[in-house]
Amino acid sequence: MWTDPGGYDAYRLHRHFDPDRIAPRDAPERTARFGSFRLGLDPELHSQVRRAGWQLVDLAQVIDRVVLHFDACGTSSRCFYILHDIRGLSCHFLLDLDGTVYQTLDLKERAWHAGSANDTSVGIEIAHIGTSGTVEGADLWYIEGSDGIQVDPEKLVGESVEGFEARPTRAGIFSGTIHDRLYFQRDFTEAQYLALEKLLVTLCRVLPGIRPDAPRGPDGKVLEGMLPESDAPGDRPGIVGHWHVSEQKNDPGPAFDWDRIEEALEKAGVTDDS
Repeated sequence: MWTDPGGYDAYRLHRHFDPDRIAPRDAPERTARFGSFRLGLDPELHSQVRRAGWQLVDLAQVIDRVVLHFDACGTSSRCFYILHDIRGLSCHFLLDLDGTVYQTLDLKERAWHAGSANDTSVGIEIAHIGTSGTVEGADLWYIEGSDGIQVDPEKLVGESVEGFEARPTRAGIFSGTIHDRLYFQRDFTEAQYLALEKLLVTLCRVLPGIRPDAPRGPDGKVLEGMLPESDAPGDRPGIVGHWHVSEQKNDPGPAFDWDRIEEALEKAGVTDDS
């Protein structure tokens, strides 16, 4: 939690790693990196929340998706430095290479992580260097270790991951087309998948408006582009990638194992109550 020793507190109005500097972006005044009020609420709920604050039952009516990101920084420590200290943005959860989950904000807050989807979403930044347009580029952060491919230990930043052998769960470099562009990427770690499964099970149970599945097309494959616009209850987004809500993004990338996540939710007994 953001209140725990070693946690990342997105409520701070100054830099986490350089608190004497006024930032982000060297702004003239200290400033928040999140919104304290989710927008676009129906008038009755809007009035109620402004008067009495959020109740969990109210939040469950509003949040209908979890947006998954790779942080493109490689570790959660580096991610919080870039996200909070430099860019002035935020995300509810950071998930490090070793499976450590950092919650930086209460879910009632409007984290700044996914543009127009911020009002109805929870955001998770998964530590990973990201994708590349070439096979060689996708391999730059990795070396051949004693037990196979792993993240170069010299790249690891942050107490929780120092000395951790961060190996991709599945071998090889994965490729896939997102927004009509071909990308390459190595897989996430086993510790990340295990932690993410538990986190998503919890979120779907606490916020039943989130469908426990990914957006798929008629062919059964995860959509490679934007979510179609729809107000139908059965078309609620569920667990989505950043690429599903922004044409400029491709995270969590082609290596992400959507099938595994859905199977874990199903095994845990999480169902769609829509």
